[in-house]
Amino acid sequence: MNDSGGDILSSARLAVEYVDSMLPENPLQGPFRIVWRYMISNYTKFQIATWGSLLVHELMYFIFCLPGFIFQFIPYMQKYKIQQDKPETWEKQWNCFKVLLFNHFCIQLPMICGTYYFTEFFNIPYTWDTMPRWYTLLAQCFGCAVIEDTWHYFLHRLLHHRKIYKHIHKMHHDFSSPFGMQAEYAHPLETVILGAGFFIGIMIFCNHVMLLWAWVAFRLLETIDVHSGYDIPINPLHLIPFYAGSRFHDFHHMNFIGNYASTFTYWDKIFGTDSQFNTYYTKLANKNDPDDKKMK
Repeated sequence: MNDSGGDILSSARLAVEYVDSMLPENPLQGPFRIVWRYMISNYTKFQIATWGSLLVHELMYFIFCLPGFIFQFIPYMQKYKIQQDKPETWEKQWNCFKVLLFNHFCIQLPMICGTYYFTEFFNIPYTWDTMPRWYTLLAQCFGCAVIEDTWHYFLHRLLHHRKIYKHIHKMHHDFSSPFGMQAEYAHPLETVILGAGFFIGIMIFCNHVMLLWAWVAFRLLETIDVHSGYDIPINPLHLIPFYAGSRFHDFHHMNFIGNYASTFTYWDKIFGTDSQFNTYYTKLANKNDPDDKKMK
């Protein structure tokens, strides 16, 4: 029976690979392949894993922060700002930026330096020919997100315990109205504690260094989006099942209680920690509904 199951999986995999091989090559794949092979030929694994990972993190972080930063100067976009009575200020953004630089280079960089040794210990390849297909990377990133979200929910909720909160997590709540750049504004201990969840999925799924970078990009996109302070109607991230979004996490910063998960909503639904969020928006919807007779 095991042999039969293995044959079925093998046949399914071959079928997917055959269909994939028949599809026209993505026009971006050729240049990307050339750049990747150049990188492999001209840099050591340590340089790729360490400085490459740092470069990916910094570029992705500030590129994803850029739209939200620009929105504050566009009057039309202010109707999408969740807490319209609390605009961003230059002072807050500058203070946030200084803390970010410290966290990125004094806390996260030493952690990134372990990437090379991680890939060597688990014999993770770097070559183009062993790179997973895009749909495999997508599925692996989703798996990493589910695992990280679980870690984040329970550890984040623990950090809100009254005996712990003021010593660590309170710093992240310096901003009751978040903005994208504030996503990684946190106490160094929080950066390590909650950041550890990022690596669990990698240890389970990683079969190529590309997954490290794909997961970094996905996680940064998600966390900057939920901290953006803007609820944009057309947001492809909302196609992800149970995706929380900016309005869900923005309420956490405004209320300080509930909505503890990082990416999805199901843990908060299971434990009822989204009840205040649901009550608040139900009352808000009733208040804004001109046909609601209960408010008269």
